[in-house]
Amino acid sequence: MPAPLAFHSPLLAISLKLGAIFVLSVMAALIKQASEEVPAGEAVFFRSLLAIPVILVWLYARGELSHGLRTKNPKGHFYRGILGTIAQGLNFAGLALLPLPEVTAIGYAAPIFTVILAAIMLGERIRMIRIAAVAIGLVGVTIMIWPRLGSGNWEDGATLGALFILGSTCTRSVVQIHIRQLAQVEHTAAIVFYFSATATLLSLLTIPFGWVVPSPTTLMLLVLAGLLGGVGQILLTSAYRFGAASMLAPYEYSSMIFAIIIGYVWFSDLPTVVMLCGAALVMAGNGIVIWRERQLGLQRTKARAATDPKV
Repeated sequence: MPAPLAFHSPLLAISLKLGAIFVLSVMAALIKQASEEVPAGEAVFFRSLLAIPVILVWLYARGELSHGLRTKNPKGHFYRGILGTIAQGLNFAGLALLPLPEVTAIGYAAPIFTVILAAIMLGERIRMIRIAAVAIGLVGVTIMIWPRLGSGNWEDGATLGALFILGSTCTRSVVQIHIRQLAQVEHTAAIVFYFSATATLLSLLTIPFGWVVPSPTTLMLLVLAGLLGGVGQILLTSAYRFGAASMLAPYEYSSMIFAIIIGYVWFSDLPTVVMLCGAALVMAGNGIVIWRERQLGLQRTKARAATDPKV
């Protein structure tokens, strides 16, 4: 199960969250660079395999190795692993074809899709505020991907890249629904570890589809990406030990700042005005969802306080 707050420290929580986002943004850039030589399945293998020792060392240092990896639902971890591997593979394939800021922006649609899927899969009620948020977010997604899909230009791979990232974003939304259910009985560390282990094994199935022996430089990029992926996950998990999810959610959008800076410095990529406008709408839709979730959380807290006797 998710660890409760160790103690409330907003500054520490925000610092850890920003650190995690920066590290994961650098990891994405490393994968994008390595994708010029290796296929997505091979990148998934290195990303997943090399995150495992980082996670194990962290759990050992915290004295949580034994109970942190204990599981009551191995089948649930396997299904999460399949979905997560598909999402990661599609994301890496899209990274090879699209600018880093564009990949980041389209990925912001995941919470919007999660709201829709929660209604379909879990029967959650969606009231007008959430419906408006979803509508705004979907308009933003359409604005971002339409220049790619509407052009019909498949030669440069950008259209295919947009489809890959959109597919990855939708699959990540399904993963989030699954994690909600899995986290009710499983430790966060177990969810992270068993995903990495499952993704490592599943990625081996892509060997017949064109794995290559990477050059020393590319191998270094892949190894560093895997290690940073593990570090980023640890920082992200640690952030939620010191601050509430609702407080930390808005800082997710700092990834756009990092993506623009890294994309420009590393790949000479600049976001288009159309893409930024679409991303702004998706952020606005997500912001409404975050605000609504916080309001509902406060209402539930007040209701429990009113009905829970203190004596």
